Parts: sequence; structure tokens; C-alpha cells
Amino acid sequence: MLRRKFLISGGAGLLALAATPSGLAFTRDRTTDRGIRDALRVAAELATQRLGQRGGFFDDDQVHIPLPRSVSRVQSQLRRIGLAGSLDDLERDINHAAEDTMPGARRIFLNTIQDFSVRDGVGILRGGNTAATDYLRGRTEGELTSLLRRPMGQALASSGVYDTVQSIEPHLNSGRNLLSRWGLGSNSPSESLRETVTDHATEKAIDGVFYYIAREEIAIRRDPVRRTTDILRRVFG
Repeated sequence: MLRRKFLISGGAGLLALAATPSGLAFTRDRTTDRGIRDALRVAAELATQRLGQRGGFFDDDQVHIPLPRSVSRVQSQLRRIGLAGSLDDLERDINHAAEDTMPGARRIFLNTIQDFSVRDGVGILRGGNTAATDYLRGRTEGELTSLLRRPMGQALASSGVYDTVQSIEPHLNSGRNLLSRWGLGSNSPSESLRETVTDHATEKAIDGVFYYIAREEIAIRRDPVRRTTDILRRVFG
């Protein structure tokens, strides 16, 4: 009898706690956090799917990856005299390599979104149109860049970018080491340019994904049709 009374009393206490404002706030905050992660998950899936198509980077003026600035200067000069073909090919291949990394980037983004914790979910929900994207970028950009750099290097190698870099290097030197002059490091020019291209392509690919994640977040906030899951409809209403 005493045990039964204790259980009833304890159960009533738990129900009372759940009914308190703090209990409701806890539930609401957890739902909000889930909604933010769900919005980012949907946005990352759509962004990487879009950019992973042929021409996803190369044909899109918003995310097209130019050559590193030091090389694009030479590209511009050579284009004036009709000799920029190799560098134009290099630019095209870098963009296609970025497109090839998007399936892997999708897994990286989704794993990151699943694992990271949301702080002040209500503040993010009530923030600007890209508050969730900005939060994700601020918390994870360095790690995401490190994770994507290896598959980017593999994509650049398989696409022939590294071979092109090696073949054009002599034309970027006119009797002296222009790459050293541009501050690309003290290694051999081809190695320095290769590292520069890899870092540049990785950084710009990350920029492109976040650009479209932000666009998708805006759409989810503004358009009820884009709220494709129950949790999104509950949180973004």
C-alpha cells in the first residue's frame, strides 16, 4: 500500500513538473533545436545535390570557382593575346572537381549537423533569415574545410588538374620564379601551386555550399511548401 502511494505520488510529481512553465520551455527548446537541425539537414541535402550536378559550380555565376588570384592575373593577361587556353581549362576542371566532391560533402555536412549541439535555439529561430546557416558556419567551417580537403585533392588529381598545373608551371615563369614573387611558398613552384589550388578549391566549394544552404533556409522560413517534414512545420509554423 505504501509502495503504491509512493508511486502515485511520484507520478503526480512528475506530471506537475512537466506542466510547469520550465518543463514546457524545456520541451519547446528541444523541439526548436530539432527543427533547426532538420532545416539545416534539408538545406544541405538540396545544396549539395544542386552543386553536385554537372555544371553545378562551373555554370553558376553565384558559386563559380575562379582561379587563385595570383594565377588569374596571368590568365587575364594571356587572354588578351589569345593564349589563356590552358588556364581556362584549369579553371573548368577545378569547378568540375568541386562538383565531384559534393556526394562526399553531403555526408560530411549531414554528419556534422547531426552531431553538433544547438545553443539558444529560440534565438536562432527568431534571428535573421540565415541565422541557422550563420550559426552552423561559425561552429563548423574549419572542421568541414579540413574534412573536405582530402576528397577535393583526390578529385583534383583524378580530373587531371594536378597534371595541368605541372604542365603550365613553366609558362608561369619567365626567367624567374613568379610563384615565389606571388608568395606561394618556398617549395618547388609546381608543389606550391598545387597546394594553393587545392586550398582555394576547397575553400570556394565550402563557400558555395553555405551560399545555397542559406538560400534554402530563407525559403524554409518564408514558404510553407518548403517545410517538408513534420518538425519543420511545427517549428517554422
